[in-house]
This record gives sequence, C-alpha cells and structure tokens, in this order.
Amino acid sequence: MLKPILPRRIQRWLIPFISVLGVHANHAGNAQDPLRISKQQWSRIDASVEQAVEDFNLPSLSVAVVHQGKLVHIKSAGILETGLSATANEKSKYAVASNTKAFTSAALAKLVDQELISWKDPVTKFLPEFKLYDPYVTSELTIEDLLCHRSGLATFSGDLLWYGTTWSSEEVLERAQYLEPVSSFRTDFGYQNILYIAAGSVIEKVSGIPWKSFIQDSLLVPMGMDDCVLSTNDLPGLKNVAQPHNELEDQSLVPIDWVNWDNMAPAGALIASVSDMSKWMIVQMDSGRTNFEQLWNPQQTEKMWTLHTPIPVSSFYSDHIPSMHFRGYGLGWELGTLHGKKIVGHSGGYDGMISRQMLVPEEKLGIFIATNTNSSVPWAIGYDALGILLENSKETPLLEMMRDRRSGEQAQREKEKEELNASRILNTAPSHSLIDYTGIYTDKMYGDLNIELSEEGTLAFEFLPTPLFHGHLEHWHYDTFRLHWDEQMMLPSGMAHFSIDVQGKVQSLDIDVPNPDFDFTELHFVKQ
Repeated sequence: MLKPILPRRIQRWLIPFISVLGVHANHAGNAQDPLRISKQQWSRIDASVEQAVEDFNLPSLSVAVVHQGKLVHIKSAGILETGLSATANEKSKYAVASNTKAFTSAALAKLVDQELISWKDPVTKFLPEFKLYDPYVTSELTIEDLLCHRSGLATFSGDLLWYGTTWSSEEVLERAQYLEPVSSFRTDFGYQNILYIAAGSVIEKVSGIPWKSFIQDSLLVPMGMDDCVLSTNDLPGLKNVAQPHNELEDQSLVPIDWVNWDNMAPAGALIASVSDMSKWMIVQMDSGRTNFEQLWNPQQTEKMWTLHTPIPVSSFYSDHIPSMHFRGYGLGWELGTLHGKKIVGHSGGYDGMISRQMLVPEEKLGIFIATNTNSSVPWAIGYDALGILLENSKETPLLEMMRDRRSGEQAQREKEKEELNASRILNTAPSHSLIDYTGIYTDKMYGDLNIELSEEGTLAFEFLPTPLFHGHLEHWHYDTFRLHWDEQMMLPSGMAHFSIDVQGKVQSLDIDVPNPDFDFTELHFVKQ
C-alpha cells in the first residue's frame, strides 16, 4: 500500500498555497520553458477562444494549460447563463462527464497497488450477480475489460437505462443483461458507459466504501481539487456554476435543467472547474504523484496509458488531422499521436455541456477545455491549441473547418426537413381510433411506457422510468406518428410506429429518435 509523504491534515493546509505559488512562479519563469512558448502563442490561443465564443454562439468557454508540473495559462470568455451577467472564469464549474472515467480507472489502480484486486480478475469474482447477454462473456469479462470498451456491445448501448431514469445503478446493471452484442468479445471498439457503472460497483464491493466517497477521499482531496462535486445534488447553494444550454433551430440559446447522473456516476458524474482539472492533469503526468503522496504506482499509469483496444483512424481524421497515425483506448483514456508525439486524452459530453482533455506526456503538457452548450468547439480547440504549442502553428484548422460547416448548418437543416416531409404519405389515417393506441407498453429491458388521450384529444406519452421523457404524438401517416417532447432538452423530435397483429389489434410500439447518444431502436414496447 502506498504511503503519504506528509500527513493528510498538513496536506489540506498546504495545498492552496502551493497551488497559488505554482501559477505565479511558472508565469515568471516562461523563459526557461523547454517548449519556449511565446506570448504570441498564448495570444493566438486566447484569440481563438474569444472568437469561438462569438462565431459558434457559445455561452462560455474556459481553458487551462499545464506544463512541467504547473498551471501556466488560463483563459475564459463568455457568461455562465444567457440573460445574466456573471462571467465565466477558471473557477467556474462545468460537468466534465466522461472525463470522470479516468478517475474510476485510477481508483481501481489504487486497489491493484493494494493487492485487493488484479486487472485480470473476472468481474463476477466481486459481482457474482452481474450478467451480460452472452454467458461466455459474463464469465470471461475482467476488470480490465470493463474499462477499455471491447465487450462486444455497441457504442452507447443501454444508455437509456440510466439516463434520467429512476433505476438505481444496481437495477441498471441487472437490466443490462438484455443488451445484445454487435461484435465478438474483445474484437471491436464499442464505447460503453454501463460497464463503468460495474467498475464503480467493484470499487464499492472491494473497498466497502461508496464510489463517491472513495473518489473524494482518495483522489480529489489529496490533489487539492476542493471545488469539485460528484453529484448534481451538491450544486444548490454553490456559486460560479455554469448553466447548461441548448441551441434552438433559430440559433437562440436556452438554459436547460441539470439532469442527475448519480446512477452512472463512475462513468460521468464529476463537475469541476478547469482550474481543478489542471491539478488532475499535473498529477497524471507525474504518474500519480502529488506534492505529498504517491496516489498510485507509476506502473499503473503505464498500464492505463497502454493501448488495449484499437480504434480505426477514419478518413475524417486522416483528412483533418494528418499527424494522427493511430488511435486506441487504454483504461479510461483515449490514445493517439499528434505532431509525432503520444497524446493521452478524453472528451466529456453532458446535456448542454462539452469538455475536452489532452495530455502530451513527453512534454508534460496538458490542456483542458469546457463549454456550457452542445458544441464540438472544445474538441477542435484541443487539437488546434496543441498545434500552436507544439508546432508554433499560426493556424486553427479544425475551428476553420467547423466555421465552414456551421455556415451551412441552417441550409442542411432545411434540406433534412424537406426530405422528411417528402417521405410523408399524405391523405392517410390511422388504422384505429386513437383510444385503441392508449395503454401500457412494456420493453422487457427498459420497463413501461404509458400512452393516453390528452384533454386536447391527442395521444400523450410518458416513459415511466424516465420522468424527463414525456410528450405528445402527432399523426404522420398510417400507424406512424411524429413524436414531440414536451420538455426542453437536447433530444430532437422522432417517430413512433405502432404495429398491428394478425387479429387487427394494436400489438407493439417502436420509436426512433435520431441523435448520436441514445439508441431508441434498442427498445421494443409490447402492448399489455
């Protein structure tokens, strides 16, 4: 077991002073910077941040850069919520979502160091009730497999089980056994949130401590990440919190409510400032060492940063990031190359918030970017800023590419609307009266959906495990209805299709909502 260099009570007292000294000392010592980062380079990054807020209609954007063990640069632009005056700064809190995964991985690394688990241990050794669709995969799945997205499940498969639902993490894992794989075990990359819930359950089972407490006490506190919270339930009363936003079709920004992610916390619950995330990046690039304590052994950093699952380099990446020669996933981390150097990073996507983290271990250089709307700008700035810092590039090619695409977004939306309307078969009617479509529909994995007649005489629906999911159905053609949400959130409208059995009765319901995050086609609701 690793020993702290100084007692924890002394650490708590010293951390704020060391953090402050680190920032000021480094700004004073940029002349000794091995990368020789100039004021002009920082100015280019700052200018790209400010311009991105304006060009991409962002409420705010915050950036932190660390180098050689210090926070060397911070930049924020914009406001925390539209219509209000509070401006963003380096202490503003954002949901960093899937950047949480590396914290769960580091927590497991600590347990490996303590010889309480090994990476190759089967998951069922600690969670005997855990099941996946294939009994072989269930028996062979290891702790390592939980973290590197090679289970055979599709990317984001099963996320409707946890997103906004009343299901506990235990109930989510129990229901995951119905998810059918799309590839063979340990062959293809399929990004998974549910298996990180299982990873958090292993931490709880082995340590006897709730995941939230384990992360707080063994990682956040010793790193001095004092402003972080691990649940939306901790937000009331806190100041300097960015509000998530949605951009409407007319490009107006609308604040949306926070959605609680406690039932998938190990995969994405962390809410933090870029300042606090800078401390995390520094510890990561010092192989788990703080000023006082070795949190995990350096061998574990090597393990977490080793490619476990390859990811194909798509034509998009080849065209737009030509210095990326490979991609893959380690344990809680994305891996790749950029400008001839190894890159370790991750993205985070929450309702109305996106973040991006990129580390260059060879240079001990890291950047963290966060915004409070659904935008790929943090991803683009991450790559573009490293081009500026590593190559002294004067260009921001990914931001320019995004600007070109944004200029055509409205036309693309109009084209998609025209194509959708053209697919509609006019002058048709439902095969039954609306009352025949009402009732309870059940998916064996997800649970129940209720349809009833509204006071206006239209069909209203409610996904019972997900209070956020409710709305109304507008007849489209035949037994297909247009699905509209009554809650303002990031999901677009979709389609709901009723099937009729051989006896002419309404039998089942299938839903399709086109979006990159949640696969509604995994659900098949049978009328009760």
